[in-house]
Amino acid sequence: MDFNMKKLASDAGIFFTRAVQFTEEKFGQAEKTELDAHFENLLARADSTKNWTEKILRQTEVLLQPNPSARVEEFLYEKLDRKVPSRVTNGELLAQYMADAASELGPTTPYGKTLIKVAEAEKQLGAAERDFIHTASISFLTPLRNFLEGDWKTISKERRLLQNRRLDLDACKARLKKAKAAEAKATCEGDTVPDFQETRPRNYILSASASAGTGSRVQLSSSPLSCWPLLLSSPQLWNDEVDKAEQELRVAQTEFDRQAEVTRLLLEGISSTHVNHLRCLHEFVKSQTTYYAQCYRHMLDLQKQLGRFPGTFVGTTEPASPPLSSTSPTTTAATMPVVPSVASLAPPGEASLCLEEVAPPASGTRKARVLYDYEAADSSELALLADELITVYSLPGMDPDWLIGERGNKKGKVPVTYLELLS
Repeated sequence: MDFNMKKLASDAGIFFTRAVQFTEEKFGQAEKTELDAHFENLLARADSTKNWTEKILRQTEVLLQPNPSARVEEFLYEKLDRKVPSRVTNGELLAQYMADAASELGPTTPYGKTLIKVAEAEKQLGAAERDFIHTASISFLTPLRNFLEGDWKTISKERRLLQNRRLDLDACKARLKKAKAAEAKATCEGDTVPDFQETRPRNYILSASASAGTGSRVQLSSSPLSCWPLLLSSPQLWNDEVDKAEQELRVAQTEFDRQAEVTRLLLEGISSTHVNHLRCLHEFVKSQTTYYAQCYRHMLDLQKQLGRFPGTFVGTTEPASPPLSSTSPTTTAATMPVVPSVASLAPPGEASLCLEEVAPPASGTRKARVLYDYEAADSSELALLADELITVYSLPGMDPDWLIGERGNKKGKVPVTYLELLS
């Protein structure tokens, strides 16, 4: 391998110069060029964006895949640029267990039939979850990862270059300051030889790097130490030293300004990143809304199917229905529909009650507002439309999860969980 020893030595010298300058700044022994307030605000906003993006990304991954082992596996597949194998969701696994249990315990029994129906719903929930994970990964997680692995790495690289340019600039400022001080001291003392090491100890390599293209590198090591007094006795040497330090300072200032402008443009691009992440966040909310809407619809369908199994959920003892005529200072409202415990009006062992023969009690009727649309499962039930007002009452021996509802000349069973009982 062909090594460029001059470049290697120059790079090593520049690194040493920057290290010394950085250390002296930390100990307060050297001046530091401060960035303007706007630039500092851009840096702080970029760091905050990066930190919160990492946290949101990690927590979203936990939401989509709670299993840490599965997350590690997916990470390894992604790094190896291989397709992640399809994985059964928890809902689909539960559906399989329920289906197997129904086959073994008897698919024709009430319990077996219910297991089969719930298994079908859980399978649909698992499929909806799979679609949600896939959509969220593409529309939300991928843009966040692209920012952290692409744009942020570019910003970090340019910030490191800016830090190096600033250290070079401050080192040149320190060298020029020492050179001017040495020149003034030599002017005051006449021909007295000052300590030349004050002006060119650690900045010698930096100067060599800055002037390498012009061939003006000063080889201190090639001059015998015995010759230095002869060289330093010339006042022109101090002027040359100051001129060279000023030239290096101008070069360092130009490079610093150029790098600062590049970094500023990248930091201002964080605003575009926020806009992109905002759009992705809307996509994530949309996919999550679709997922929960599908789950809600599947569970409503399951509820209606289970309501057609008479006596499935009847226990040995049944609590008496609370009187509807009791006054309550607050309005009783159900937020989400749940599975009713009994779907039949009639007590076990008796025939269904003829609704046309049922008369409302003299007292105990109440008004109720319908919360959700409800499709009647059979002729004994009353179909409901959201936000309509109906009259409801209970009958002795009825399942407390159901009421008799009347709308005009229509009458039928209605689930309590679909109603908001009004005072």
